[in-house]
Amino acid sequence: MSLRIYNTLSRVTEPLSPIDPGHVRMYVCGMTIYDLCHIGHARMMMAFDVVQRWLKCSGYQVTYVRNITDIDDKIIKRAVERGVTIRALTDEMILAMHSDVAKLGIEPPTIEPRATDYVLDMLGLIGQLEAKGLAYKASNGDVNFAVRKFQGYGKLSGKSLDDLRAGERVAVQEGKDDPLDFVLWKSAKPTEPVDAKWDSKALGFDYGVGRPGWHIECSAMSCKTLGETFDIHGGGADLQFPHHENEIAQSEGASGKPLANLWVHNGFVRVDNEKMSKSLGNFFTIREVLAKYAPETVRFFLVRTHYRSALNYSDVHLDDAHNALKRLYTALEGVQSETVAIDWDEPFAVRFKAAMDDDFGTPEAVAVLFDLATEVNRTHDPKLAGLLRALGACIGLLQDNPKHFLQAGASLDDQAIESKIAQRAQAKASKNFALADQIRQELLSQGIVLKDSASGTTWETVQ
Repeated sequence: MSLRIYNTLSRVTEPLSPIDPGHVRMYVCGMTIYDLCHIGHARMMMAFDVVQRWLKCSGYQVTYVRNITDIDDKIIKRAVERGVTIRALTDEMILAMHSDVAKLGIEPPTIEPRATDYVLDMLGLIGQLEAKGLAYKASNGDVNFAVRKFQGYGKLSGKSLDDLRAGERVAVQEGKDDPLDFVLWKSAKPTEPVDAKWDSKALGFDYGVGRPGWHIECSAMSCKTLGETFDIHGGGADLQFPHHENEIAQSEGASGKPLANLWVHNGFVRVDNEKMSKSLGNFFTIREVLAKYAPETVRFFLVRTHYRSALNYSDVHLDDAHNALKRLYTALEGVQSETVAIDWDEPFAVRFKAAMDDDFGTPEAVAVLFDLATEVNRTHDPKLAGLLRALGACIGLLQDNPKHFLQAGASLDDQAIESKIAQRAQAKASKNFALADQIRQELLSQGIVLKDSASGTTWETVQ
């Protein structure tokens, strides 16, 4: 079966058919950089990390573009509050993001464009739209997109202009001809810092001093890096409307060509069954989560839920993810796994591939890993252990040393633990079972569980 992907635009699952055979070009809307990334951001970046990994495992060359928005109202406000330049703030937050996501095993995109480097391209796109009658200069100095002049607005979100007419019951914002219109170029305010403004005249355009609107950024950056039409456009479900709808209107309005052949959206993150929201105060930064849980535990928690499904975040679910991942590493512990090239005709690999080829079905793929781990436990076959690691690598799992993962976070150093194990062995040899049990319980109270087998005693930490 060929790889099939759910297309938000058509609302059906479609086969992937790259414009350039063998080469997939994918654009994903990235972060607006004014603060540390939270678990919702991690969920989005993880979803498309898995997508690009599986595309590569399937033999495709992948050009993966994930942008950075480094100019907008929130960024300006935060920079002013902190008394720093916009560039200083965004540089700091980009470094923090790179550090956080690297710990989760999220690979960097092929290209990571910053919006402020593409302002000239944005102005050029605005010029094309104005020439086609789809953009107009407003009385307040802004340049707006005329939504009703673009045929097909609402096709991604399923919203018709009639559905959106509720906006007509409120006053039209200053400068807008219609409540549905959105800003392409925002006229600068006197109170805004100098580094939040561009002089469009100096760049060859007559739109005054200002900055680009949010939506035009992605249209310009995707076109510049991937061309006017590319294979996959992705992002969080919250971006489907209005951001992605507006991208389509801008890009297709200018070029007359489809922006992307497949639109892919990951589901929301919920916290204890409530939608995660800064306004509700129920969001967690990646750093806060990693202070409590191992990075691969967090990755496993994110990956084992299908990317389009809502993800419920809670300590209970992360504890369960940790214990489940330990079962996979326990199967690898003590087996000298061979490095293998995946034989895609091998029965476990066939099942894994079928799951991933069905719209990146990670829940079913993870189930295959557990079935394979059961077989490794039964046979201690190095080739099967190698296959388990190789299949895990396709979704960024099981690349740690098993002993390191199982013993991570110990409250005692290795030497102290091994000393206790030796004392316990001596107590058992002397038939002082009460002391042996006392030592076991003492270690357990410090988060260290002993595991006896015919080959000796090993240990691991408990979450």
